[in-house]
Amino acid sequence: MQPSAVANTTDLTASPSQFYTWRNYRCAYEVHQPSNTIPEGIPLVLIHPIGVGLSRQFWRRFQSQWYNSGQRNLIYSPDLLGCGESDMPHVAYTPSDWAEQLQYFLQTVVQKPVILIVQGALFPVAIELVQKASNLIAGLVLSGPPAWPVITKKSPEWQQKLLWNLLDSPFGSGFYRYARTPKFLRSFSTRQLFASDNAVDTEWLNTLVAGAENLASRHAVFSFLAGFWRRDYSSLIASIHQPTLVVVGETASSISEEGKKETPDGRLADYLAHLPQGRGIKINGRNVLPYESTAEFVAAIAPFINQVS
Repeated sequence: MQPSAVANTTDLTASPSQFYTWRNYRCAYEVHQPSNTIPEGIPLVLIHPIGVGLSRQFWRRFQSQWYNSGQRNLIYSPDLLGCGESDMPHVAYTPSDWAEQLQYFLQTVVQKPVILIVQGALFPVAIELVQKASNLIAGLVLSGPPAWPVITKKSPEWQQKLLWNLLDSPFGSGFYRYARTPKFLRSFSTRQLFASDNAVDTEWLNTLVAGAENLASRHAVFSFLAGFWRRDYSSLIASIHQPTLVVVGETASSISEEGKKETPDGRLADYLAHLPQGRGIKINGRNVLPYESTAEFVAAIAPFINQVS
């Protein structure tokens, strides 16, 4: 399957990078809207995935296609701390940390209810954010959320700390230098993220290489790899009363052993069985649907977002 074509027919009006201060850290974001139109509907806030070189740039294709399809919502695209143009302190990040960052962002920058669109295993950040700022979240879209056995199993704290200490070392720095090479990024993306080898294109690889240029970006990635996001979220998921759309790829897979036996239909069924206002849809693609299957992803979520709006 080829990556979705994104026509450049819509002139996006994007502010340059903007910044706010949270906990004395400088945090970056962008605001997007189509040119020559008045924004309509509830604003969208995009939560990018964590990985080598990943940042808010992950959402560029989605943003273009969203407006090309005629939608007019304002889009807020923040860089999580440790990623993109935000500060990159040498700390072990948890979903609660990033949720507090986004809570502050919603309260001080956006200042109105939003729909969250969250990619992959960053769903725990959205879960924590719902707990902290429920009144500012009107709905959620989950793009390729983790396998149910993964999102409901806590990894031992000793294991998390052991992995963090192993990675937060000269060994880890050497590994990250290799992991940010085009060769590794292409191999990993082909094996774990995309349904089609051809979809791992130059744009994707160049974006990741540029995003990982600053070696300090490894701390967020290592926090993710150490599993600080791994806990049993089943009860918190069941407490999400906002309308929630779960979008799963037809060939969705799991990196973790716990999720390898799960089918895409099974993943969808598990989430819908636990979300009070959940609905779901499958589309072509694997694990990075807003990038690999951009047009289909937009078409799948637009009716839901317009209904919530």
